[in-house]
Amino acid sequence: MQLNPSATELTTAATDAAVGLLSLVVLLRLAAMPVNATWKRALWCWVLGLLGLASVLGAVAHGLALSESVKAMLWRPLYLSLGLTVALFLIGGIHDWRGEAAARVLLPWAVGIGVTFFALTQLLGGAFLIFVVYEAIAMAATLAMYVFLSVTGRLAGARMIAVGIGLSIVAAAVQASAFSVQLIVPFDHNGLFHLVQLAATAAIASGVRRGLETKEWQASARPARS
Repeated sequence: MQLNPSATELTTAATDAAVGLLSLVVLLRLAAMPVNATWKRALWCWVLGLLGLASVLGAVAHGLALSESVKAMLWRPLYLSLGLTVALFLIGGIHDWRGEAAARVLLPWAVGIGVTFFALTQLLGGAFLIFVVYEAIAMAATLAMYVFLSVTGRLAGARMIAVGIGLSIVAAAVQASAFSVQLIVPFDHNGLFHLVQLAATAAIASGVRRGLETKEWQASARPARS
């Protein structure tokens, strides 16, 4: 198996792999946390796991010299993973804003929306613009939730999550552009998208961990009832 001869495709693959590795590291750290909010932790582990899977598939698709038929096979699970990642991310915001009960009720609907997004990409030839629009709508709604939670002080870590979501929106805008830059090695809009997404993922992970840790500390510090 040969590497892709395009330098920008190789940097895109490398940055995609970096996003996947970061997602895996954060997932393992969250999974090892002793928390009471196990459903919330599992939800965010799924978000990170799906993001990591999509990133690894993207690294393979961009980094190797593959036939168009093989690439088409890789894009299918990649788009499905991305669709579910965004849907579950929205549920994470609803959990923190309205509580676990509301998140559980809306989870099947969110998964259905993610699958519908995947179906649309297949019907319309895998157009990535569909994902950009879908992600922008979901992220804007989730950003509003975390800005509210940050301003009202209802959730520790909400500000960092809001920063991460803002960076994700910037990343999506970069991906939809025609930007390219030489940073020792050449990066096109896809590689730059992943670089910004790395910072976004780190910020979101920091906020989620802080929220879980604070929740756990509050639970352990609460006096027992007689």
